[in-house]
Amino acid sequence: MAMATATAALPLAGFTVGITAARRAEELGTLLQRRGAAVLHAPAIRIVPLPDDTELHEATRKLVATPPDVTVVTTGIGFRGWVEAADGWGLGEDLITALRATTLLARGPKSRGAIRAAGLADAWSPSSESAAEMLDHLLESGVDGLRVAIQLHGEPLPGMVDSLTAAGAHVVQVPVYRWEPPADLAPLDRLIEAALDRGVDAISFTSAPAAASLLARADALGAGDALVRSLHRDVLPVCVGPIAAGPLAARDVVTVRPQRARIGGLVRALAEELPARAPRWPVAGHDLELRGHAVLVDGELRPVPPGPMALLRLLAARPGQVASRTELLAAMSGGDDEHAVETAVARLRTALGDPRLVQTVMKRGYRLPLEPS
Repeated sequence: MAMATATAALPLAGFTVGITAARRAEELGTLLQRRGAAVLHAPAIRIVPLPDDTELHEATRKLVATPPDVTVVTTGIGFRGWVEAADGWGLGEDLITALRATTLLARGPKSRGAIRAAGLADAWSPSSESAAEMLDHLLESGVDGLRVAIQLHGEPLPGMVDSLTAAGAHVVQVPVYRWEPPADLAPLDRLIEAALDRGVDAISFTSAPAAASLLARADALGAGDALVRSLHRDVLPVCVGPIAAGPLAARDVVTVRPQRARIGGLVRALAEELPARAPRWPVAGHDLELRGHAVLVDGELRPVPPGPMALLRLLAARPGQVASRTELLAAMSGGDDEHAVETAVARLRTALGDPRLVQTVMKRGYRLPLEPS
């Protein structure tokens, strides 16, 4: 009972989760590890430092020269970073003066707090904290002939920009936190390889650029279609919200998302979804639950090495049925030494803690002996 309770308190024990985030990756990793997950960190993007961002500098200079009528603030951290960068360029006071004359719209409480911390006042904020509700408000208010500045937060907002432009607004995009591919591609390549080899059980996405970058890198390696198939079948893609899921949806990948676009919600969604998907059976008097790199045997987490785990996955794909030594050898990445199968089966039995969980069928192979239903 104590072991089962411990496992319930660590719902992600035995699972490995890939993290593609560049910002707040440590926070996300800590939350996952507290729930028992192993973490594979592979930043899919890197953030261009704000003081070095020439695009942001140019957009700021234009807004100071010609202040907007309306400014849309989408994130608190982005707005604060923008003001700090402007200070570094000697444009801080001029930017605040320009924004003081504008109608400021805040997407949520954090955006509102950043606006007020800068000595400014926001005019309106949507209850849903959604960009869609902000767009509806702007269109209903009328933007024809108005100059509208939109503080971006790493992802472009083409739907909002196009809709406002079509309604007659002149839109100035403020590219706070612009993304580029990572300088070191090796961790990303390892994550793609792990996804193809079932070395991860889920991949988390907190931004659309990270999802797009992962797919683009897989395409460049000639593994794009294989990665998409893996995300359809073996690896659970979890996104913080619908915007982050956009590049995956464009490839017909179905994602899991929390009700509210928060990192904590993403972790809770993973903690609910992965255990729910884990196959489980009554085998030889025990309850077996197959997880990514481990097995729960009667609620006790038992790690399984990669080779024996490959055999177990094949046996688990058709529980109760016999798998031949040739099939099991192929699952272990080939070779022609059937003695390697016997060795791997012995290691698997040791890892599971009861040799009866993998039954030898003389002259035929091995199987998981299911309890009769």
